[in-house]
Order: sequence, then C-alpha cells, then structure tokens
Amino acid sequence: MTDTEEDKLRLMVVDDEPDNLDLLYRTFRRDFQVYKASNALTALEILDKEGEMAAIISDQRMPEMSGTELLSRTVERFPDTMRILLTGFTDVEDLVEAINSGQVFKYITKPWKPDRLKEVVEQAADIYRVVKKRTRELTHALRRESLFNAVTTAIRESLDYHSMLQKIVATIGQTFEANCCQLKPVESDRLTIGLSYYQDAKSLETDVALNLDPLIEKVLETKQYQLVLNIQNGKEYQQLVVPLVYQQQLLAVLALNQYKHIRHWQEEDIKLITGVAEQAALALFQAKLYQRLQEKQEQIHAELEVARQIQNNILRQTMPDIKGLQVQACCYPAREVGGDFFEVFAHPKGDLWLAVGDVSGKGVPAALFMASAISVLRRELSQESPPMPNLVMHNLNEAMGNDLQSNNCFITLVLARYTPTTRELVYANAGHIYPLHWSSQGNLVESPQYLKIRSVPLGILPVWMSKHGKISLAPGDILLLASDGITEAMVSQKTFLTVNSSGSFHPVSRFMLHQQGLWQLLKEEPQPLNLKSLLARIQADNQVQEDDQTILSLEVL
Repeated sequence: MTDTEEDKLRLMVVDDEPDNLDLLYRTFRRDFQVYKASNALTALEILDKEGEMAAIISDQRMPEMSGTELLSRTVERFPDTMRILLTGFTDVEDLVEAINSGQVFKYITKPWKPDRLKEVVEQAADIYRVVKKRTRELTHALRRESLFNAVTTAIRESLDYHSMLQKIVATIGQTFEANCCQLKPVESDRLTIGLSYYQDAKSLETDVALNLDPLIEKVLETKQYQLVLNIQNGKEYQQLVVPLVYQQQLLAVLALNQYKHIRHWQEEDIKLITGVAEQAALALFQAKLYQRLQEKQEQIHAELEVARQIQNNILRQTMPDIKGLQVQACCYPAREVGGDFFEVFAHPKGDLWLAVGDVSGKGVPAALFMASAISVLRRELSQESPPMPNLVMHNLNEAMGNDLQSNNCFITLVLARYTPTTRELVYANAGHIYPLHWSSQGNLVESPQYLKIRSVPLGILPVWMSKHGKISLAPGDILLLASDGITEAMVSQKTFLTVNSSGSFHPVSRFMLHQQGLWQLLKEEPQPLNLKSLLARIQADNQVQEDDQTILSLEVL
C-alpha cells in the first residue's frame, strides 16, 4: 500500500447483487479504500476487524438483514460514519425508519446515476473530514482542560513546595501513561538536590532503568524539550525531557520514560505536556517564592527573638533594694522588640533616678534608638555628680538629636531624681504624658496630682531647654510613670460603665483609656499596688496591643 492509498478515506459498499457490488467498487476505488460486503453480516464482520469507515453505502433489500437494520447497528459504535441507503422503491415508512434509526445521511433510489452518487459520496466525505477534525479538536481541548484541571487541583492540594512537585509529577506520569516520571529542581541552570518521582505500579525496575542524563543536559543547555525513540532489548522506548520555564528562568526539568507501550506519544501529546509544563512552571515559581518568604520570615522571627532577649536584658531585671522605698516596673513591646523603655538607677551617693521613655514608631528602628537612649542616659547618670534632670535631657538631645532628626524620629521621656534623705523629687518631661502623684493613705482623692511641667520631645529642636519641676513625697505617696501605650489602650464596657445625666448606667462599647480611666482603675486596685495585676486587667480587655506598654511606680513606705 502506497502513502497515497494510506491517506485515502475508507468506504464500505454493501449489496447482495454481485453486479451492483462490483459497480460500486469500481466507481469509488480510485478515491477511497473500498471494502466490499455481499450481505449485512459480512459487513459487520469487516467493521469488527477494520474499524470505522468514513462512509457506508448499503442496499436496503438484502436477505437476513435489511440495510436499515445494518446501518442502525453501526450508529452507537461509529457515530461519525456517514450512511447512504440505496433503495429500489419509495416507500415512505421505510425511508422514515431508515433516517430515524440508521441516521442515514442520504437515500438514493435505484437505478442510481453514477455522477449523482459520486456527488453525494464526496459531500459525505467532506462532512466526515470536518466532523473528525472538530472531534479531534474538541477531544484535544477536553483532554487539555482535564489535565490542566488535574494539575491545578494537585497544586492547590499541595501543602508546600516539595509536595507540589510530587503531585505534579504523579499527575503527568499517570495521564500520559509513562513507566516513570521525574521532576528535578533547577537553580541557576543547574540541577539541585531533590527529586520527585513517579513509577507506574505495573512497571518492572528494568522498564524504568533508562539513562536520562544526556537529554537533561541538553535541556539545561537549550531550554528546549528533547524527545528520542530508541530500542532496548528489542523493544522500543521513548524518552521525553521538558523544561519548566517561567520568565526565561529554568525552574525544573520534567523527564518521562515510556517503555514497551502500544501507543507512542504523538505531536499532540508533546504540545499538551509542554503546555502543562508552562502552567506548572508558574505554580512552582509562586510556590518557590512563597517558600523563600516563609524561610525569610522564620529567619527574621528568629533574629527578632534574639533581639527581644537582648532588649529585655538591657532593661533592669531587678529593682534596687532601698530602705523605705518600693519600686516596680513592667515593659511589654507590641511586637518582638519596641521603642518603650524604663530606667531605675541607684546612684552611689544615694539618689534614685527613674525614667520612662518612648521612641516614636515601633519595631527594630525604635528598638535601636531605645538601646542608644538607655546607653547615653546611663552614661549621664553614672557621673560623680549628675546634673539636674532637665540638663540630662539637654545632653541626651545633644547626643542623639542629629540621628533622630535624620530618621524622622523623636523620643518622649520623663526623668525624675528622688533623694531619700530629703524626700525631694525633681523631674523633667520631654513631651511625655504627665506623671501621676497621689497618697495611698486613707481614701483616694477624686483625682491625682498631675506633674505638668513639660517641654517638647527630644530630637525635635537642635537645642532642648526646659525648667525642672519639684515636689516632696511623704510616707504613703506613690509616683506613677507610664507610656502612651497604657493610656491609649482600647477597653470595653466590661471595664467601665459611665453614668449619664439621669443617674442611670449607660453602657459604652469601646473607648480609649486615657489618664482618667487609668486613675479609675488605680482607685479600684487592691492595696498594696501591684503593677503586673493592673496591666493584666488592661490587657485582658485590650483585644489587640497596638503599642508598647510601659509602667513604673515609686512608693514611699
């Protein structure tokens, strides 16, 4: 059989009259591969052996089985075949049955005109070609969509980058009936450690023990798929290696083996595999990026945890034991590290220095300025005769002002010096919230004394200047320093009920604590004052800690 004959469509002619059968054969043998059958049973045997025909021309009146019945038996098995019925009479009932049950394309009466019959058969052949083309296109589209959906589902169900690789390789290997399938990650056009592998359960070890390295090296070099067909042990096998490329970046290579298989991969299969590879490459790129982000986040989290420990160690871990005084302090960053800080410094000459500060912003930048501020502050307080609090503030601003201004940062700070021998408290305030002073002896007053001498934060002006404030503390007096993370905490009606003009209680949803609310909580706290208990009450009703929270108290016993 020549190539031309192979390209011809197949036509079956069925007639119980030898002359008609021979005439039909001679009419179409030049343009079709013609199969002859002298009766319906023989025709069915030929179909069982040869498969689908482009067209079947059958006589209606035949012994044992009519043309209508024969054609109706071919409908389910060969829906695309074009059916033509030859009939010597024009009985309407038979023709209706032929059209309905046999899905007959045309019926032609005997004796037929050869030109008319050839015209009908050529028309049927054209329709058959179009139908087969559309069927192939639809089948290809459905197969492509089905595979894309399978790969997409596999990707979505993957928990991480490596499980995604395994899902992809298994899905593609099963879909294309490969004996084995490998997916190897690539970094900088080189294979990296790691391999996702699929092997058909029915395949023997010898079926998949084929060397793919030469093809993989070729793909790494060219970024083009490679396909070979070879013979091993007398059996044909195919090897296909496809690059997974996204934005000109080679992410992985997909290698498939097909050994001793009935059907080789066709051009349509190769296009489908490469199309899926493009989709998988995009998913791998995103998964790899996500994995790197996760690893980076874990690294940052670990580093921040170390920074948190370092920052926590910078703060005083134990309070000085001074007769007649009790000092408490708590500091809770909103993130791993923060800009709030406190200092409790007992000078060798007997003075006790207290400070609470807040660097603008949050996170690492604020924490670095916080560490620097504590370092400079301790240097100032460690002098043999430290200056007054307002002068210490001036020196802090001079030491840190340029760095603060260049980074658009500032520091609010309240600094106080208490002299136990005279019970005198001298303080300076650089833009911080007012310190609270009250006596715990007897019933608490309606409102505390707010220490209101204050100036601008550090880092705002080139030269910081302010007066200092001075008060005397008596036994039972308490001084409280807090950051705005305390007074700006959002609390709910569980903590407070407000009283309206009619004297009844009116519930409030959520509101900012402010210093008045803090004072209300302080009045309700049991004595002696416990700052950890107070903060626990605030934080229990503060759903999200938006800012660093620091609080410090000095109580004269």
